[in-house]
Amino acid sequence: MPEIAFLGRSNVGKSSLINAITGHKGLAFTSNTPGRTQSINFYRLDGKLYFVDLPGYGYARVPVAAKGEWAVLIEHYLRERKTLQLSFLILDARRGWMDKDLDLKNWLEVNNHPYLVVASKIDKLNQAEQQRGLKAIRQHAEPLPFSAVTGRGVREIWQAITKTHQS
Repeated sequence: MPEIAFLGRSNVGKSSLINAITGHKGLAFTSNTPGRTQSINFYRLDGKLYFVDLPGYGYARVPVAAKGEWAVLIEHYLRERKTLQLSFLILDARRGWMDKDLDLKNWLEVNNHPYLVVASKIDKLNQAEQQRGLKAIRQHAEPLPFSAVTGRGVREIWQAITKTHQS
């Protein structure tokens, strides 16, 4: 079955995004503590496709060796999975691009992996902050604004998945 991967820094909202777009609040484990997703988690949807929640990179308070193992795990997954059809690179709209995000974006492009950028936690910004945050993200890619709280962006994310899944 085809796979859709969710990538991003620790605590960027990958699991919340999966829960919001599937409509299953407790499907993917969420936490306020960065680095709780420490393995690759597969969620089968209606026997048609898998959502794949990958460990976050960056901030998590875990041993350096564990972070290194996650990096190897993620790269191996991205490099070897023939069923991977699309990746969502998730950025916190309040933080924008960081070096590791840009490194991953460049890696995806060099390795010809289709991806879309999602600007999460958009509900935590007022209108002016949203405009500034999205403008900064647009310097490198057009983002899909998303909020797990309000549901903003859920339809657009599903449209992107459906379009990729049907291709």
